[in-house]
Amino acid sequence: MPNAQATEAQALLLFDSYARAVGRPLLETPLRGAALAAALWEMPAVLVSHGLESDPLFNYANAVGLDLFEMDWAQFTATPSRESAEPANQEARAKVMHAVESNGYMADYSGVRIARSGRRFRIEDTVIWNVLDAQGRFCGQAATFPRWTRLD
Repeated sequence: MPNAQATEAQALLLFDSYARAVGRPLLETPLRGAALAAALWEMPAVLVSHGLESDPLFNYANAVGLDLFEMDWAQFTATPSRESAEPANQEARAKVMHAVESNGYMADYSGVRIARSGRRFRIEDTVIWNVLDAQGRFCGQAATFPRWTRLD
């Protein structure tokens, strides 16, 4: 697991902003601190987020997310989130992200993504939401999906 203090802060942002955007908790058990960070890290669904850079970089992935995208923490957090889609699909992905920015969240999204090796997979039942801090300031976006299908 990466830096505990940083992941605890990001875990809280993801957990709280998901509940505000979607109207239900990301996890059934209300946790905080290290217990929340560990539960999100270990959950069986993929959980990823990116920040606000001009070309937003991923800033979080849980263990199953790192495994699916075939990267370690350092590689993943140095990757622009647009690169999770193949070049031909990046414009469509950008439109989805803009729609989420305007609407707060999107449920039941599916799309094709790509791992570091070039292996393609379809993400399914995806929820994408705006990550907001406690004061309601926009901090980035996140996604979680419980299912994926490898295409290669």
